Amino acid sequence: MPFSLLSTFCFIGGTAFGYLVVFPPAFRFLVGYNNEFLTSLPAVSEYFSLAIRLLLAFGVIFEMPMLMVFLAKAGIVDTSFLNRNRKYAILINFIIAAILTPTPDVVNQMMMGIPLLILYEISVVAVWLFGRKKFVDFQGG
Repeated sequence: MPFSLLSTFCFIGGTAFGYLVVFPPAFRFLVGYNNEFLTSLPAVSEYFSLAIRLLLAFGVIFEMPMLMVFLAKAGIVDTSFLNRNRKYAILINFIIAAILTPTPDVVNQMMMGIPLLILYEISVVAVWLFGRKKFVDFQGG
């Protein structure tokens, strides 16, 4: 039950972040080709497509701490693994940001890449706090 509630909270937090922080500059980029000869009039379908893609992408990436804790509970990752592979995680985070952002500009890719880095660090702390604990056997086994 706590896992489901926290997961829902993370997804809603991600969609709120995407809608309130990232969506306005992304939409400005979409309609930013206006000049005295050309006026951009995006269709409602383009607006909703951009909004849905951004909301889903940010909702999913904000699930990273929950996924990492789940993997730690399953014994797949631990804090030393996450710390040792941080440089690869940074690279993969920015590749994911480049793929998931619907607009091809660097600003929106950074607006997804930087939260991914922060979420990775939160994941390391969450795995340290809630991950699988190694027990020491004091009975000589």
